[in-house]
Amino acid sequence: MIGRLTGVIAEKSPPQILIDVQGVGYEVDVPMSTFFNLPGLGERASLLTHLSIREDAHVLFGFLTAEERNTFRLLIKISGVGPKMALSLLSGLSVPELAQAVSRQEAGRLVKVPGIGKKTAERLLLELKGKLGPDLALPVTVANDAQADILQALVALGYSEKEAGAALKSLPPDVSVSDGIKLAMKHLS
Repeated sequence: MIGRLTGVIAEKSPPQILIDVQGVGYEVDVPMSTFFNLPGLGERASLLTHLSIREDAHVLFGFLTAEERNTFRLLIKISGVGPKMALSLLSGLSVPELAQAVSRQEAGRLVKVPGIGKKTAERLLLELKGKLGPDLALPVTVANDAQADILQALVALGYSEKEAGAALKSLPPDVSVSDGIKLAMKHLS
């Protein structure tokens, strides 16, 4: 098993890179989060890898962080999710965003990723529940169920988690859901 490669970036063609390790060029598929954080051509890089062996190919997948690689490995263990779909998920959502979507059971966020349908999203939520640690979720604290409903409504309306979290902080603690949504939207506009 090839666990890590350290070498010079020879080519970059999303989502694949060619990394030259002492004269041997390895083609490595990487999620876009890793791709955009890699150094330029001719510079040294180190990638954690996962080797996928199929009947017709040996494919290397590379990641800048152990968190990404571990999440990738969790994803490919799920029935119906192959390495390409797992790579697509990690390209569309960061690990903390995926953890948050799973903890909140938000299938709508997963469906936005190309190649993920409603049934696959629901299977992912079911299979990943409790496997992606709560420490990976983005830190938006809610005091009660009403605030959680308000936050979810704002995200559904297209506001980012950060914007919705900031709007929640401006609300009185005992506000109703409908009044809270109205007040939060005023705050955001």
